[in-house]
Amino acid sequence: MVTLKSFFLFFFILQFLASDVGEAAAAAGDGRNGAARQASIPVHIGVVLNLNSTMGTMVDVCISMAREDFYSVHSDYRTRLSFHIKDAQEELDVVSEVMELLQSEDVHGILGSQKLTEDTFATELGRKAQVPFISFTSRSRPLSHAKNPYFIQSVADNSYQLKALATICKGFEWHEVVILYEDTDYGNQFTSELNRELLKEDIRFAYMIPISASASDHHVKTELENLKNNQTKVCIVHMSAVLGGRLFILAKSSGLMSEGYAWLVTDDLANFLNSMYSAAFDSMDGVLGIRPHVPMSEKLKTFKERWKKNMILTKPNSMKAELNVYGFRAYDTVWALAMAVEKIARENSSLLKLKNGETDQSDIFNLRISQFGPELLNGLHNMTFEGLIGKFQLIDGQLKPSALEIFNVVGTGDRIVGYWTPDRGITQDLASSGYKCYSTSTKELKTIVWPGDSVRKPIGWSIRATGKLKVVVPWKLGFKEFVNSTIDPVSNKTKPLGFCIDIFNYALKYLPFEVDPEFHAIDANGTSGYDHLIHCLSNKSCDMVVGDITILEDRAKSVDFSLPYSESGVVWVVKNKQEKNMWIFVKPFRWDLWVTILATCIFIGVVLRVLEYPANYNSESVMLQRQQLGLLVWFPIAVLAFPERNMVANNSSRFVLVVWLFMSYILMQSYTANLSAMFTVDQLDFTFSQEYYIGTQAGTFVRKYLINHHNISELKIKEYSSVEEYHNAMLKGGRNGGIDAIVDEIPYMKLFLGQYGSKYKMLGQRYRTKGFGFVFPRDSRLTGYFSRAILNVTESPDMNLIEEKNFGSGYSSQNQLDSSINKQTSLTTYNFGGLFIIIVSATIFTLLYSVPSLGKQLIGLSLIYILKSLSFLPLVGNFFRINSSVHSCDGKDSSSEQEVEMSEQVVGDSLAMVDMVDHQSGQGDSNVSVEGNESYQRNDSNVSPR
Repeated sequence: MVTLKSFFLFFFILQFLASDVGEAAAAAGDGRNGAARQASIPVHIGVVLNLNSTMGTMVDVCISMAREDFYSVHSDYRTRLSFHIKDAQEELDVVSEVMELLQSEDVHGILGSQKLTEDTFATELGRKAQVPFISFTSRSRPLSHAKNPYFIQSVADNSYQLKALATICKGFEWHEVVILYEDTDYGNQFTSELNRELLKEDIRFAYMIPISASASDHHVKTELENLKNNQTKVCIVHMSAVLGGRLFILAKSSGLMSEGYAWLVTDDLANFLNSMYSAAFDSMDGVLGIRPHVPMSEKLKTFKERWKKNMILTKPNSMKAELNVYGFRAYDTVWALAMAVEKIARENSSLLKLKNGETDQSDIFNLRISQFGPELLNGLHNMTFEGLIGKFQLIDGQLKPSALEIFNVVGTGDRIVGYWTPDRGITQDLASSGYKCYSTSTKELKTIVWPGDSVRKPIGWSIRATGKLKVVVPWKLGFKEFVNSTIDPVSNKTKPLGFCIDIFNYALKYLPFEVDPEFHAIDANGTSGYDHLIHCLSNKSCDMVVGDITILEDRAKSVDFSLPYSESGVVWVVKNKQEKNMWIFVKPFRWDLWVTILATCIFIGVVLRVLEYPANYNSESVMLQRQQLGLLVWFPIAVLAFPERNMVANNSSRFVLVVWLFMSYILMQSYTANLSAMFTVDQLDFTFSQEYYIGTQAGTFVRKYLINHHNISELKIKEYSSVEEYHNAMLKGGRNGGIDAIVDEIPYMKLFLGQYGSKYKMLGQRYRTKGFGFVFPRDSRLTGYFSRAILNVTESPDMNLIEEKNFGSGYSSQNQLDSSINKQTSLTTYNFGGLFIIIVSATIFTLLYSVPSLGKQLIGLSLIYILKSLSFLPLVGNFFRINSSVHSCDGKDSSSEQEVEMSEQVVGDSLAMVDMVDHQSGQGDSNVSVEGNESYQRNDSNVSPR
């Protein structure tokens, strides 16, 4: 019974034969019309394929279609490519077939899909025979193109794929990967090159798994079980489609295609996804891969339809073969060969008629040197055209790279989520225009469905196979505000509390992955103390240690620490001893400030006396004037002592008093504050003696620190475990079995001073440490994640809440440290220099404004003093000599007497002006005015007329 499938097969065969008969008839018709074509010149090209493989079958049809399509378009060309196809299933078969083509078939070029060992062999034969070897699958480059010019690869170099893989891993922040590769020479070379590229991005191989193509399923499954127990969850697969299909089927059955894993395949497998069995493809759900981008066009779509028809007609038993990029490249390569051959024929047709030349006598293979090969090689390198899937152009013997597409296997198909280009990196769309920097951000990609139908990006590793984070915490007797480890009687599990545990729990919220901690308490008391906790990480029995563990250089040699989350430093704490000093009340101000205050007080009194002189002057009471002169000193103080009395009469005086009161208020407040600080803070410096006993916390590093850095005897060091024990030991004192000082870290001492702060003080000097941090094994991946999380916690308002919860509301304040560390000193004049400048300037301005004549007198006296100082100059000297001669006429003999009279005249004039001003303003009585006028007249009579 004829099936439907057989019917369609028979129909396609008839259609194909009918098209061949039509073409033959057309050719015969052309001959009958007398327009016979010129005889074409054949150019022999060898083709070596494995015709029993999917690749060989697919490429064979593409080569045949490429020749047919080319000459149907270019029917007028004189040359015709003549292919000699050889079937080679093994590597030795390839060698023998190539030798036969070079020796017997007289070929000028060879096409094939070589492996690494075949590449090396082909490279050497091509160089000897000067025949180009063209591969459309191989991307290995064992030697430079300058040394091997006859080996041509019509595909892009592997370096672009390697860089794309490294960029993707960096974008997803995967710092470790596992490589599973086919155990061949090419696979080993690819893995080595990939490792070098990943190291450039600080990504390393966790381990490598080579799998042979002939490996049994049991062997593959054993390797996958080892992978399952490893923490690294990012796997890069570089295998053929056959071996890769087996791998993913076994991986799915082993539970490795679940959430948390990331699988990335290279184009060796990605290009053959359509040719894989359905079971293998279904097991790859969630896989990410890269492959060359093939832009879809109408020409390509038509070619795919024609290719399927030819596969059914010519190779009906190869229904599994699917068209991919290798077939497209083979198609374009045939077109490039045909165009290059025709161009050579037009430029030098005589080369086409020459056969290969004489053999090289030194060659053991007796290969004949091709005369046409060098010209064909140059023609291929100079060939540029738009091929089936893009621009065809060779650069240094390799095809110019194009974009790589990043795809995601979802369900029964795959979808493109983005692209990678050599100049732009990761991008979502190739059509975007404009300059853009190289991008490594995976945010450019579309949504990816990962294994396990998860859209959450895998972090690339897991904490443990159990999924729990094993955390060791200290069990201690005191200072339980930091860590308080208890055992739940119901579940028998450790339930830690305290400041350090709260920091850890808050940090978990900022991690990019979920963590299920499992706490285990270990005794931290005794001499070994916290060092015993750190040693637990060396055998990898736990993942981290959380507690009040100080970051030290010696410890960092064997473990890794996170960033600190507490204050750093070691300090001394001693008893407060109050100073007994009957003159302490003068200490708030230094002597220079006291002198400045007194001078300012006198200056203010003088100014007030000058301003109040017209109102209070009484010529009949000499005693009253003497009493008023006494007020120069105590008048400003009297204003402060008796502010209710009306002691000034004019507005200028009131302004000066306001300024004086402002200065006095500031000085009194400063005095009070500094005196209070001196009464509350001990100013006695602590001088350490070797006879003192020192207390430290049990189990910490401070004991060794005192012995190694301060040469303190072990007999003088006592260990305690709580705040109360510290306090009781300090009350006893070193002579009574206690201690004289405490040496411990700042967080503990802040807690101690918060409870007994009035009785103790923290010395100013502190010894630097790095603070508390979480501890991890060397090169732990958790270190970086927790360090970034700690930064988020310490910089957030949650930090204050954590401190107040465990230590009380006063712990976050730094006042208890600052008051103990900063030593109080007396205030000086310099501290109030700005205040005194303002006060004096305002007072002088008021004085000059209220008494203008005083300013004129000062200016006159200043001018006289300046002229006398410059009397050595000729002009000034003449002036004084003229004055001297004038006064000589009045009977004055000596110049000194004349100068005295001149000074008296100036002073008299000034006083007279003051009296005139007072008289005009109505201040003062008539007697004062008369006396002032008489004085002025008397002084004026003594002046010689000019």
